[in-house]
Amino acid sequence: MLTRIDLRGRRDAVLTAELPRAELDVAAAVEQVRPVVEGVRDRGADAVREATARFDGVTLTCLRVPVEALTAALDALDPAVRAALEEAIRRNRAVSTAQLRADEVVSVVDGATVTERWVPVGRVGLYVPGGLVAYPSSVVMNAVPALVAGVGSLAIASPPKPEFGNLPNPYILAACALLGVDEVYAVGGAQAIAMFAYGVEGVAPVDVITGPGNVYVAAAKRLVQGRCGIDSEAGPTEIAILADSSAVPASVAADLVAQAEHDPLAACLLVTDSVELLDAVDAELGKQVPVTKHRDRVEAALAGQSAHVLVEDLDHGLEVVDAWAAEHLEVITVDAPARARRVRNAGAVFIGGFTPVSLGDYLAGSNHVLPTGGTARFSSGLSAQSFLKRMSLVEYSPEALSTVAPHVSALGGAEDLVAHVEAVQVRVRRGQA
Repeated sequence: MLTRIDLRGRRDAVLTAELPRAELDVAAAVEQVRPVVEGVRDRGADAVREATARFDGVTLTCLRVPVEALTAALDALDPAVRAALEEAIRRNRAVSTAQLRADEVVSVVDGATVTERWVPVGRVGLYVPGGLVAYPSSVVMNAVPALVAGVGSLAIASPPKPEFGNLPNPYILAACALLGVDEVYAVGGAQAIAMFAYGVEGVAPVDVITGPGNVYVAAAKRLVQGRCGIDSEAGPTEIAILADSSAVPASVAADLVAQAEHDPLAACLLVTDSVELLDAVDAELGKQVPVTKHRDRVEAALAGQSAHVLVEDLDHGLEVVDAWAAEHLEVITVDAPARARRVRNAGAVFIGGFTPVSLGDYLAGSNHVLPTGGTARFSSGLSAQSFLKRMSLVEYSPEALSTVAPHVSALGGAEDLVAHVEAVQVRVRRGQA
C-alpha cells in the first residue's frame, strides 16, 4: 500500500532527498496572509471581524467568548472526557514542573558573581486550531507549561464555528474552563495571530505566541516574529517508526493509520531491515484502512508523502530517521531503550511496542506541540522553558573590578573603544582614592 524505498547499499545517499515529506510553502502563504496581518495591525478589531466573516463565515459582535459559555461547556462535558482531561493536565503539569530551572549563582572569582535567572514572560497568546478536528488536548499542551512557568496573563484563540453558535468547539471551551483560563477569543487563522501580536481594542498584545495551525497560521507567525516570540512554524504532522522483526505488524499499521488520520498531508515513514515486516504491515494496512472512520484522509496521506524504507541494518535505520528528523519517532526493536538514547533528531521518541504516538497526543505527560518538517534537527518541542527568559545578574566588588581592569583595558584598546576602558578605570581610580 505504501511506496517502498530500498536504501540498502546506499549508505552515502542524500537521505533527506530520498524520503517523502509534505511541502509546506510558508513563503507563498506569507504573501496571501500579509494583507490580513497588516489589516489587523492598522485597523484593529474591525479587520479581525472582516477576516473572520470572510474565512470562517461567521459575523462576530464580540471577539471574546463569554465566561458563561465557558462554564456551560464545562458543565455539559462528558464526565469521562473531563476525567481524561484532568489526568492529562496532572501528567503534563508533573513533566512541565521538572522542566523548570533554579537560579544558578556562579562565582567567577572572589567578589564577582554571575547569576543565571529564569523569568517568565508577562503575557502569552495560545492558538488552538479547529480545522478537521477539535483539539482540547492542545489547550492542555499549551496552557499547562505556561501556567507552570509562572506566566501571569494567558489568552487563548480558536476559530468560531457556525454549528456551535459562532463559538469555538465546546470541548475546547471546556478545557479552557477546566484550566481556569477565561480570556478566550472566537478568532482563528492569521487574524488571530495578528490580534495577539499587535493587540486590538480589548485585547492586549502578547510577548509569545504558541500553538499549532495550518500553513496560514505558520505564515502569520513568520510575519509577526520579532514583534513577539513564537514557538515554531508548525507544518503537517509526521511519524517515523524504526522497527525490526520483533515489531507486531498490526500495531505498526495501527500507528501509521492513526497518524495519517490527522491530515491528508501527514507523513508516515516505516524504516526497517525486515522485508517480512514490510510485507506484514502492508497486509495489515489492507485490513485496517478500509474500515477506519477517516478513510479518505488516511488513504491520501499514505499514498502521498509516506513510505516503507528498507535499510541494511538498524544502525543504517538510525541514520535514516536521524536525517529525516521526525516530529514523532517510535523505536520498536529488541534493544529499543538503548537504541532510543542514540537518537539525535526527533521531536519526541516513543520507546517499545507499548508506547504509541497517540499516547503522547493525550496522556503520556510529554508535550505534543513538537517541531515538524525536519526542524527537530535544531529545535525542541513546547515546554515550560518556552515561556521563560534567561537573564544574567552580574555583580562585582571594587576589588574584583580592579583585578580584571587590565584585561578590559587590553581588549577595549584592541577594539578602539576607549570609553569602554574609561568606564572601568574611573571606578578603579575612585576605589583606590
